[in-house]
Amino acid sequence: MRLSTVDDRAVLLSGDGFVDVALASDGRFGPDPMAVLEHWTAFRVWAANAPLPPAQPLDRGLDAPVPRPRQVFAIALNYPPHAAEAGFQPPADPLVFTKFPTCITGPDTTVELPGDRVDWEVELVAVIGVGGHRIAAEDAWEHVAGLTVGQDLSERGVQLLGTPPQFSLGKSFPGFGPTGPALVTPDEFPDPADLRLTTELNGTVVQKARTGEMIFGVPELIARLSAICPLLPGDLIFTGTPAGVGNRMTPPRYLGPDDVLVSRIEGIGELRTRFR
Repeated sequence: MRLSTVDDRAVLLSGDGFVDVALASDGRFGPDPMAVLEHWTAFRVWAANAPLPPAQPLDRGLDAPVPRPRQVFAIALNYPPHAAEAGFQPPADPLVFTKFPTCITGPDTTVELPGDRVDWEVELVAVIGVGGHRIAAEDAWEHVAGLTVGQDLSERGVQLLGTPPQFSLGKSFPGFGPTGPALVTPDEFPDPADLRLTTELNGTVVQKARTGEMIFGVPELIARLSAICPLLPGDLIFTGTPAGVGNRMTPPRYLGPDDVLVSRIEGIGELRTRFR
């Protein structure tokens, strides 16, 4: 199942079109995409069995599939090559920060640059469907509504300001959390724990890896996070970025107003982000 939003209404994607969830369910689910996630178990059963109307043509852009998450977790240095390029040993425990929810935006957007040190970080994002506290790793996939593509855009000057630095504000400017184009349920993948992800800057590949290379996979992250914070339907977990970020290039390469960033994960789709 592929779930997204159009004009802030929950939709199921089908081929090149979409089905409006609220209309198809006679108001049982939606139109608010966050309300769909609040009733995820019942919604999945309905979506798998309901006779759906013909899809409408998708003649407008998709919005963020989870537009208003209550909690956004993010993981630093979760790929060994990225830890190495940043000058660190791979961490023994997940390094957790947050992107504040107001930064979340959709899959095809233009972001205003707040400074001259904005960097890219493609990431797999896990979306919580069934919340819980102290979730066991072996049960974690049952709590995942789906996976989507994310960009953890980062203004490095703000991120690294101070001693010690703090991450969250520098990663939370408006538009700094592109997500989408869809929430894809785990059963759609041959192996949801091993997906290819790439970033292209102006047509040149700058990041390339597989999510199976992560130090802490989705089940362990859910177990570690939920051991402390109860997870809620619609929460996002940005699972970390691979090597190839701009501030570790020689010389450093940051995003400018003429750049186009394309972030892809196989089986999910792509984000296209422009800057001004």
